[in-house]
Amino acid sequence: MSLNLRQLETFLWVATLGSFRKTAERLYTTQPAISARIANLEDTLGTKLFELEPGAIRLTAKGQELLPYAEKVLRMTDTLREKAGDPSRLAGVLRLGVSETIVHTLLPAFLARLHENFHEVDVEITVEATVNLRNELVSRSLDLAFLMGPVSEYSIENLDLAAFPLSWIASPELGVPTDRAVPLDELVSFPLLTYARNTRPYAELKNQVGERCDGPARIFPSSSLAANLRMTMDGIGIGSLPKRMVERELDAGILVEVSCPWKPADLKFTASYASEPFNPIAEQAAAMACRIAVESGYND
Repeated sequence: MSLNLRQLETFLWVATLGSFRKTAERLYTTQPAISARIANLEDTLGTKLFELEPGAIRLTAKGQELLPYAEKVLRMTDTLREKAGDPSRLAGVLRLGVSETIVHTLLPAFLARLHENFHEVDVEITVEATVNLRNELVSRSLDLAFLMGPVSEYSIENLDLAAFPLSWIASPELGVPTDRAVPLDELVSFPLLTYARNTRPYAELKNQVGERCDGPARIFPSSSLAANLRMTMDGIGIGSLPKRMVERELDAGILVEVSCPWKPADLKFTASYASEPFNPIAEQAAAMACRIAVESGYND
């Protein structure tokens, strides 16, 4: 019986997830198929790779010894394809998680380039807050995430992706002065629209308002960046928004930028993916995203 790459991939995922069921979901097949692949691999190698215990699957001592070799074979196979000049032969599903800021900026160019270079890779997209994306990436529910990183986890690789300066943006109809700098204690006379409560921009704004402003402030957090933009355009308040996201509206005079001596720190994003088990699609897609960000001026 011959050894094949699908069996090695299955071996890596069962070792990582500790479950035949989760591996079957990850590889879009059935649990019996996963069990059969592992059984065939064990027959081929002439050794047991896993011990089945109540509610758990553990690597045997021999399984732990062979695991790095299996990963090395898969990595060298990917390198061989890359050196042969045909990375487009990569196939499978990329489970991609993105923050909403990326949806409105980098994502369209990334998806177009991915489709152009990797014809047989399908993408499943999840749009979530960074805290949720981080958890799903660590649990391997996602292969790759564009989020406010880095992710502090030994098995996660983080590549610098993009930085987005935040600006105070308003509708001209709101009547916010634009001919001079507006200090924060004056800005808070208008409702302030910002990111959700569990984000750094909200925490920074809340702290600054508490330190610099004597009176009450109306801060409207939202988990939807699109909703913040809509409310800003409707004149409900002053939005703290990435300037790159509203360049066309600013050029058209639909929105105006408000000068304030204080504004939240830049949003810094990473392309983060799990280094274990080896996933060539996620690794190459992350590098591609970073190249696009540089080309587009998002990470100068």
